[in-house]
Amino acid sequence: MTLRWGVLGPGRIARTFARDLALVPGAELTAVGSRSLERASAFARELGFASAYGSYAELLADDAVDAVYVASPHALHVEHVTAALEAGKHVLCEKPLTLRAADAEQLFALAQRHDRLLMEAMWTACHPVVLAVQQGLREGAFGAPRQLHAEMGFVVDLPPEDRLLDPELGAGALLDMGIYPLTVAHLFLGEAEELTATASLSPTGIDLDIAVAGRYPGGALATMTASLTSCSAHRAELATDRGRLVMEDFFHPRVATYTPATGDGGATVVEGREPVIGGGMAHEAIEFARCVDAGLLESPLVPHAQTLTIMRQMDALRAMVGVRYAGDR
Repeated sequence: MTLRWGVLGPGRIARTFARDLALVPGAELTAVGSRSLERASAFARELGFASAYGSYAELLADDAVDAVYVASPHALHVEHVTAALEAGKHVLCEKPLTLRAADAEQLFALAQRHDRLLMEAMWTACHPVVLAVQQGLREGAFGAPRQLHAEMGFVVDLPPEDRLLDPELGAGALLDMGIYPLTVAHLFLGEAEELTATASLSPTGIDLDIAVAGRYPGGALATMTASLTSCSAHRAELATDRGRLVMEDFFHPRVATYTPATGDGGATVVEGREPVIGGGMAHEAIEFARCVDAGLLESPLVPHAQTLTIMRQMDALRAMVGVRYAGDR
């Protein structure tokens, strides 16, 4: 099928997504909306969108748009997803879906009432290599998982009003990057039974660095870190009772490598059933379009329950380290 896409919020992540979207069969780059017509027009010219609008309302009023990718800052997702759903659009919303689980629950309920697909843009959960590792774990190909370590971070040298640093926009290492280690642990180990955290906070109260330890089903343990101040390895390592699995750039890996403890036969390269398209974001767009075509209101790869589980974990971890946003109870 052809799915006509609109982009709401032409920022850094939207540019990356749009480049991958152009590689997806059946994806039509239809329109982009921004608070600035100049910015929207420049984005449309650069990336090949047919129309540009100087307001989000104009984008959502365009009958040629079937689905909207919401790429605005976290704190604005509720407003923008609500408007898109009420305009009759299917919505793929950047992670985290909202600042807190209660807001995500309300958005999912609204999507159900409007008979529209709402999916969090958790590209890692749709990635061919991650799916291949999940399948291998289910089949026992790598042994029983015992310990996972996943880290993600980079040095943010930006003005304090940037969305990565401004608490009014939902800034913080946990929501922006820690969501990835938490998601990979959930995908590989199951739902966490216990999570604890410690963090270093900025003078404005956001978490610049956070470390999370978790216990998972079967006694598996995980350590997960996220940082806005350090050059992280962006690596996930999963130790099993039979060997070790490593993924570089674990949130969008090109391959995974499994090395048995015995050393027999050397390392095995784990690839997906299908090649990785572009930078990897194409696969969430493919899954989203598949669900729209099938008439599904949620994705089996990124189900509502999974999004809500991770959101509740982040709610609890934020409370634990003392990070609060406007609107928190």
